[in-house]
Amino acid sequence: MSLFLSTYENRLDTKGRISIPAPFRSSVNSEKFTGIVLYRSFTNGCIEGLSMSRMEKMAAATDQMGVFDAELDDLSAMLFADARPLQFDVTGRVIVPEDLLKHAGITDTAIFVGRGNSFQIWEPTAFKAAQEKSLSNLRAARPNLKLENK
Repeated sequence: MSLFLSTYENRLDTKGRISIPAPFRSSVNSEKFTGIVLYRSFTNGCIEGLSMSRMEKMAAATDQMGVFDAELDDLSAMLFADARPLQFDVTGRVIVPEDLLKHAGITDTAIFVGRGNSFQIWEPTAFKAAQEKSLSNLRAARPNLKLENK
């Protein structure tokens, strides 16, 4: 299973390529598809990223929805139709499609944010604001994460 941890800042080069953080790349090295899948977030102004195996699990989860379900139509249009499987070049870079960059407001620098089974790519100022909001929400809610005992 791919695990994406920590936060990294990288710059787009003049050809529109960006280096995917080395720990994120190594996280997908054992996958059949040694690259990443990106799509526009429909909950935040950022880009969502994950491994192909995680995308396959999401596809399997949609099989549990009704075939003619309106939510399935919307989800498929945003998730699968928008998804871009991207292979790393020899130096670990990808070209993030322009429409994804525009959606996230990224022009020259991006923040890669690990989220466990997935990651996000943010414009730095937008991420700082989102992170502050999350911290405030967590302080108010004080969630209790229950761990399995094995």
